Amino acid sequence: MSRSNTSPIGQTAPDPLGVFASDAARWLSQQSGAAAAGQLVYAVKTTGIYCRPTCASRPRRENVVFFLDAQAARNAGFRACKRCSPDTDAADSLALAAITAAARKIDAAIADERPVPALKTLAAGAGFSPFHFHRLFRKSLGLTPRAYGAAARSQRMAGQLQVAASVTDAIQGAGYSSTSRFYETASARLGMAPATHRQGGSGQIIHFAIAACSLGLVLVATTAKGICAIHFADTAVQLTDELGKRFPNADILRGDASFANTVAQVVARVEAPGTGASLPLDVRGTAFQERVWQALQAIPAGSTATYQDIARTIGAPKAARAVAGACAANPAAVLIPCHRVVRANGELSGYRWGVARKAQLLKRESGR
Repeated sequence: MSRSNTSPIGQTAPDPLGVFASDAARWLSQQSGAAAAGQLVYAVKTTGIYCRPTCASRPRRENVVFFLDAQAARNAGFRACKRCSPDTDAADSLALAAITAAARKIDAAIADERPVPALKTLAAGAGFSPFHFHRLFRKSLGLTPRAYGAAARSQRMAGQLQVAASVTDAIQGAGYSSTSRFYETASARLGMAPATHRQGGSGQIIHFAIAACSLGLVLVATTAKGICAIHFADTAVQLTDELGKRFPNADILRGDASFANTVAQVVARVEAPGTGASLPLDVRGTAFQERVWQALQAIPAGSTATYQDIARTIGAPKAARAVAGACAANPAAVLIPCHRVVRANGELSGYRWGVARKAQLLKRESGR
């Protein structure tokens, strides 16, 4: 769409809001991000993007034109900024900010070894009813407040197990109200018994196999609960070394004949992305990483998302760099499709197993 000068403030349309006397005043307001928020947008002629006045971008004055609203900017041929989301309703932005603040309260309570605030307390602090708050929290972060707190506390527990004098001390240090409360969900969250986790996974049995595929060699490893690793490499030595470094104290065994079916299903996913039945996963990360990995699994084959998209999806719009870190830590290629995440300009970014493999996967998916 070609850009025109239709309706930019100070050119062909008056300022019906009567707030800004001139473009100079609008520019000063844009620079401060103050009263202009919600009353106008600015567009950058050199990029073709329009933004909220509060956007972190810093364009040159000569490249900026102002519009009364986002619709006027779109009519002139500009597209919305993915950083500040100027098309997002102000009420939605306020709700997201409230949910993010509530999540930080949960994090702070766990860090201080205090009980997680009750749902009613969190809802009241955010200015919503408990029911509405619960729904918004789950929609924004992909987890209920209770599940978010459990994930954060379990992550702290995993760290405490490495430094505490005993498992009991670790339980208390993580803020659990009682040992029985912790043991109810310990194995589900840690993937192994607390004492085993404390010993660096000693005694954990992991089966693996290496197979050839069109992307080189692929290693598939599983615990009794599900797939814990899918890695690509050019040599078998690279793959086995990486698996050993990740699970230094586990008993790593080659899979038997029955394991071949699991490997075949993974290879099928590589060759025909988006097909086949779902496979169980047994992957563990921080609460933040797990939220990112859940969001990645929601990207359908043939589609892509940016790091900023994922950050907004999990309710952390300023955490695009951290999202990239979570993608780099992804332990299960293809099943957790971090290859579907690209830069804001659509270009391919880094990939743990090589950008060439990422390009091939995306090419196959785009042709489905």
